[in-house]
Amino acid sequence: MNLKKLKSYGLICLALSVFAINQSCSNSNDSASRIQIKMVDAPGDYEQVNVEIIDVQYNLTDNEAGWQSFTPSEGYPINVDLTQLVAGNSLILADQIVPAGMMHQIRLVLGENNTLKLEGDDNLISLDTPSAMQSGLKLNLNTTLEGGFTYTFILDWVVSESIVAAGSTGMYNLKPVIKVNAEVSSGSISGLVVDETETAIGEITVKLYDSNNELVTDTMTDMEGNFLFQGIAGGSYIIKIVADGYDEFNAETEVTVGEITDAGILSLTPAP
Repeated sequence: MNLKKLKSYGLICLALSVFAINQSCSNSNDSASRIQIKMVDAPGDYEQVNVEIIDVQYNLTDNEAGWQSFTPSEGYPINVDLTQLVAGNSLILADQIVPAGMMHQIRLVLGENNTLKLEGDDNLISLDTPSAMQSGLKLNLNTTLEGGFTYTFILDWVVSESIVAAGSTGMYNLKPVIKVNAEVSSGSISGLVVDETETAIGEITVKLYDSNNELVTDTMTDMEGNFLFQGIAGGSYIIKIVADGYDEFNAETEVTVGEITDAGILSLTPAP
């Protein structure tokens, strides 16, 4: 074989190799999806709510044998103070490539090291965690994952409904209430809460109601007065703020899927 034929043969082999690699990558993209699991908080009146997550799992099948674990970069356990997940702060529980197909459920497995700190109290109170939660809290997704796409699911942990006092014993139980929304089919609402002097009001509860005046979720402003509702279905809503020393505040707003609605500056008026 002369040199010209050898070069031609080499170029053909190289082209075939590149084509094979591209086909392989294309097939890989068509058969896999990227999943992100993001946690945010709808707060309660607590100084801290510390939760230990020892496993996050997903299921692409119809049976119990199909559970597989996500592998977070920092590993397990994942320890988080839920009260810090406000005003746009969130925790990425998982960010991973998984096979395309029907994502039926995810499951959070909680550890035993869950604690609570009440407002004005420096003591940590152990949260009694039911054995069922330690076996795994199942959350339904029922979403078809298409290859080559990224899906972000928002877990809105409703703290105000998740902490239950055990009578007059001074003990508390952890019974998680978590709402799940897909970011692709939801929007967000941001805003700033100030007083009559235009001074930001931090750590104040902001509630969101639907058009039927049913509570959808609530959140809390950060120290700069900012708030952010995430994972909200498209539609009409009412923002309400009820706080000591101020008149009740109400404002209508609209949520568009895939967008962040700016509710603007919400100015509270001092109560007479």
